[in-house]
Amino acid sequence: MQTKVVYLSDLKFNLETWKRELRFHFNEMDTFQEKLEEIASREFGMKALTPLENFQNRIMIEKDVISKLMHRCKAKMRNVQLADYNENIDGRLQNEQNTLRDDMKIYIKLHYELKEEMMNYFLEWL
Repeated sequence: MQTKVVYLSDLKFNLETWKRELRFHFNEMDTFQEKLEEIASREFGMKALTPLENFQNRIMIEKDVISKLMHRCKAKMRNVQLADYNENIDGRLQNEQNTLRDDMKIYIKLHYELKEEMMNYFLEWL
Protein backbone atom coordinates (compact mmCIF):
# COMPACT_ATOMS: atom_id res chain seq x y z
CA MET A 1 0.00 0.00 0.00
CA GLN A 2 2.95 2.37 0.64
CA THR A 3 3.95 2.02 -3.04
CA LYS A 4 0.41 2.97 -4.04
CA VAL A 5 0.49 6.10 -1.85
CA VAL A 6 3.82 7.18 -3.39
CA TYR A 7 2.53 6.50 -6.91
CA LEU A 8 -0.66 8.51 -6.32
CA SER A 9 1.34 11.34 -4.77
CA ASP A 10 3.60 11.46 -7.83
CA LEU A 11 0.59 11.34 -10.12
CA LYS A 12 -1.07 14.19 -8.23
CA PHE A 13 2.13 16.25 -8.53
CA ASN A 14 2.21 15.69 -12.31
CA LEU A 15 -1.43 16.68 -12.69
CA GLU A 16 -1.01 19.84 -10.63
CA THR A 17 2.10 20.79 -12.63
CA TRP A 18 0.30 20.23 -15.93
CA LYS A 19 -2.68 22.30 -14.79
CA ARG A 20 -0.39 25.21 -13.84
CA GLU A 21 1.38 24.99 -17.18
CA LEU A 22 -1.90 24.86 -19.10
CA ARG A 23 -3.22 27.92 -17.24
CA PHE A 24 -0.01 29.78 -18.05
CA HIS A 25 -0.25 28.84 -21.75
CA PHE A 26 -3.91 29.90 -21.86
CA ASN A 27 -3.01 33.33 -20.45
CA GLU A 28 -0.04 33.53 -22.80
CA MET A 29 -2.38 33.02 -25.76
CA ASP A 30 -4.44 35.99 -24.53
CA THR A 31 -1.28 38.10 -24.48
CA PHE A 32 -0.35 36.97 -27.99
CA GLN A 33 -3.87 37.79 -29.18
CA GLU A 34 -3.47 41.32 -27.83
CA LYS A 35 -0.20 41.72 -29.73
CA LEU A 36 -1.83 40.48 -32.91
CA GLU A 37 -4.60 43.04 -32.46
CA GLU A 38 -1.95 45.72 -32.03
CA ILE A 39 -0.34 44.71 -35.33
CA ALA A 40 -3.75 44.64 -37.04
CA SER A 41 -4.46 48.19 -35.88
CA ARG A 42 -1.31 49.46 -37.58
CA GLU A 43 -2.63 48.56 -41.04
CA PHE A 44 0.56 47.05 -42.44
CA GLY A 45 -1.32 45.42 -45.31
CA MET A 46 -1.93 41.89 -46.52
CA LYS A 47 1.67 40.81 -46.02
CA ALA A 48 1.14 41.18 -42.27
CA LEU A 49 -2.57 40.32 -42.13
CA THR A 50 -2.48 36.91 -43.81
CA PRO A 51 -0.23 35.28 -41.20
CA LEU A 52 -2.00 37.29 -38.49
CA GLU A 53 -5.34 35.67 -39.30
CA ASN A 54 -3.65 32.28 -39.36
CA PHE A 55 -2.22 32.91 -35.89
CA GLN A 56 -5.60 34.06 -34.58
CA ASN A 57 -7.18 30.82 -35.79
CA ARG A 58 -4.39 28.78 -34.25
CA ILE A 59 -4.82 30.62 -30.94
CA MET A 60 -8.51 29.69 -30.88
CA ILE A 61 -7.64 26.06 -31.60
CA GLU A 62 -4.89 26.08 -28.98
CA LYS A 63 -7.19 27.50 -26.30
CA ASP A 64 -9.74 24.81 -27.10
CA VAL A 65 -7.08 22.11 -26.76
CA ILE A 66 -5.91 23.64 -23.48
CA SER A 67 -9.48 23.57 -22.15
CA LYS A 68 -9.88 19.91 -23.09
CA LEU A 69 -6.55 18.94 -21.52
CA MET A 70 -7.42 20.90 -18.39
CA HIS A 71 -10.73 19.04 -18.17
CA ARG A 72 -8.91 15.72 -18.52
CA CYS A 73 -6.46 16.71 -15.77
CA LYS A 74 -9.32 17.64 -13.45
CA ALA A 75 -11.13 14.38 -14.18
CA LYS A 76 -7.94 12.45 -13.56
CA MET A 77 -7.43 14.30 -10.28
CA ARG A 78 -10.93 13.25 -9.20
CA ASN A 79 -10.00 9.64 -10.01
CA VAL A 80 -6.85 9.95 -7.92
CA GLN A 81 -8.79 11.34 -4.97
CA LEU A 82 -11.30 8.49 -5.24
CA ALA A 83 -8.66 5.80 -5.82
CA ASP A 84 -9.03 2.44 -4.20
CA TYR A 85 -5.79 1.84 -2.32
CA ASN A 86 -6.26 -1.90 -2.81
CA GLU A 87 -6.37 -1.58 -6.61
CA ASN A 88 -3.32 -2.79 -8.49
CA ILE A 89 -0.97 0.06 -9.51
CA ASP A 90 -0.62 -1.43 -12.99
CA GLY A 91 -4.34 -1.10 -13.50
CA ARG A 92 -6.68 1.59 -14.75
CA LEU A 93 -4.98 4.63 -13.17
CA GLN A 94 -1.61 3.94 -14.72
CA ASN A 95 -3.06 3.33 -18.19
CA GLU A 96 -5.02 6.59 -18.02
CA GLN A 97 -1.90 8.43 -16.84
CA ASN A 98 0.20 7.21 -19.77
CA THR A 99 -2.33 8.44 -22.34
CA LEU A 100 -2.61 11.87 -20.73
CA ARG A 101 1.17 12.13 -20.36
CA ASP A 102 1.66 11.36 -24.06
CA ASP A 103 -0.98 13.92 -25.03
CA MET A 104 0.68 16.54 -22.82
CA LYS A 105 4.07 15.85 -24.42
CA ILE A 106 2.60 16.33 -27.88
CA TYR A 107 0.70 19.45 -26.82
CA ILE A 108 3.79 21.05 -25.25
CA LYS A 109 5.88 20.33 -28.35
CA LEU A 110 3.24 21.89 -30.62
CA HIS A 111 2.74 24.83 -28.27
CA TYR A 112 6.40 25.79 -28.34
CA GLU A 113 6.52 25.42 -32.11
CA LEU A 114 3.58 27.84 -32.41
CA LYS A 115 5.16 30.19 -29.88
CA GLU A 116 8.43 30.26 -31.82
CA GLU A 117 6.57 31.03 -35.07
CA MET A 118 4.63 33.82 -33.38
CA MET A 119 7.72 35.31 -31.77
CA ASN A 120 9.42 35.42 -35.18
CA TYR A 121 6.32 37.13 -36.59
CA PHE A 122 6.33 39.67 -33.74
CA LEU A 123 10.01 40.42 -34.34
CA GLU A 124 9.16 41.23 -37.95
CA TRP A 125 6.06 43.38 -37.33
CA LEU A 126 6.42 44.99 -33.88
